[in-house]
Amino acid sequence: MPRPSEDALIATYFAPIAGAGSFGLRDDAAVLTYEPGQDLVATKDMLVAGVHFFADDPPGAVARKALRVNLSDLAAKGAEPRGFLLGLALPEDWTPEWLAGFAQGLSEDAADYACPLLGGDTVKSNGSLVVSITALGAVPEHKMILREGAAAGDLLYVTGTIGDAALGLRLRTSAAEDMEWTKSIGQMDAAFLAGRYLLPQPRLFLGAALRAHAHAAMDISDGLAGDLAKLLQLTGMTAEIKAASVPLSKAALKLAREWPFLLETILTGGDDYELLCAVPASEGTAFEASAKAEGIAVHKIGTAKPGDGPPVFKDKRGQNMVFAQPSFRHF
Repeated sequence: MPRPSEDALIATYFAPIAGAGSFGLRDDAAVLTYEPGQDLVATKDMLVAGVHFFADDPPGAVARKALRVNLSDLAAKGAEPRGFLLGLALPEDWTPEWLAGFAQGLSEDAADYACPLLGGDTVKSNGSLVVSITALGAVPEHKMILREGAAAGDLLYVTGTIGDAALGLRLRTSAAEDMEWTKSIGQMDAAFLAGRYLLPQPRLFLGAALRAHAHAAMDISDGLAGDLAKLLQLTGMTAEIKAASVPLSKAALKLAREWPFLLETILTGGDDYELLCAVPASEGTAFEASAKAEGIAVHKIGTAKPGDGPPVFKDKRGQNMVFAQPSFRHF
């Protein structure tokens, strides 16, 4: 099948999934209707083949991940999606079949999360595939939850389970030293962990609870240990975290018990796209009830306290854990 021109590409694959105000992607810009009493929230994440996903991942899954990591940022701000802009740098070997799969995955998630495509740009890449999304959301005026705001005595919560995605990635990139534990994992657990890496679950339904109760919040993309340090240091806080208090899936818990060295991967590996927040102790019960009402599991992992150093993680013996690299780093 011959590859379409840029205009034909847009008309064929992306115009059908464009939302209101995009003019069918026939213009250079879109219009969003301003809502009185609402603030506009904007966030951008870029995904690069070989860095954030594998070049042979299903194209629909690549599209979904690209949108969902941005939706996770909106969720951490207590915002509701309103639309997104797509930047796509296609390598030399792209095919119409690949692009059709990408557009289908993007279309389905855009509909599921009520976050329509508003516009963007498509260019040629001389290197890897790059997907860049700018997501737009709305939040009641002056109610966006910042990273900065944790106070002494705040309870520290995370959603879902931690470390699944990092273990899923490590399974796919396992080196010789990993052969023993990778052979010990069952097929169902391996598929679960791989899925958690490939398809994050943005916790958008937690927005009302965060706005009502949280002092600060962020999504966990670069590893719990590093991201917790980022959040706490903004207000001169630290914390002592028992590793046993960090919520793990059955698959991750089994691996951590059988192969304790994997706990470092779980706590520092990243790609969780769960939410981390600081909630006043007086609001903890109400926050937990609000989260439960929305069907979102939240777990208390510690308490913020004044301090200059990064949070300390304690192992099951009560010893301080030392991490080779507490957080994922691009550079």
